[in-house]
Amino acid sequence: YADHPLLFQVSKYIFPEKPPTFLGSLLKNVKSIDEFQSQIVIMVLERIIQKTAGTFTYSGIENLLNNNGKFLMMTNHRDIVLDSALLSVVLIENGMNTVEIAIGDNLLIYPWIKKIVRINKSFIVKRGLGLREQLKSSMLMSSYMHYAITQKHENIWIAQRQGRAKDSNDRTQDSILKMMVMGGE
Repeated sequence: YADHPLLFQVSKYIFPEKPPTFLGSLLKNVKSIDEFQSQIVIMVLERIIQKTAGTFTYSGIENLLNNNGKFLMMTNHRDIVLDSALLSVVLIENGMNTVEIAIGDNLLIYPWIKKIVRINKSFIVKRGLGLREQLKSSMLMSSYMHYAITQKHENIWIAQRQGRAKDSNDRTQDSILKMMVMGGE
């Protein structure tokens, strides 16, 4: 994938002062997802922050998270990719592991998007299923989240409701809470 045309486009946009093969050459040396996130993704995100926001600040992480234990973070979101990406910046800057991200299959409209979300430790939430299939899918996802935290020792990020909180209604959907308890305590 180091020679993929999309990677050239991203490289030219994010790092115009570098040759278009810049990201691809870095990618050739990456051996794991953690290396991909801590070496490539963080560099791209920091450059995006510089180009679009100028600055990015956060506070209170020392009161919320303890790197000795793993966590499930459930939050509202305005943009599932950008919000979870900014969370990854905060976690990496604080020497913590990034999160596995729950992302709806409705967002996976191109094959390259599927590849990017998979390499960024995402797991897929199936949408538009019938009642019986939704129950099975919810049980499987809940079991996976419990497994990821207790056995794989991964952190999880999940939105508190399907879709963006565009209307300032940031209440957690009951179905999300019900799904989480299906897999265990």
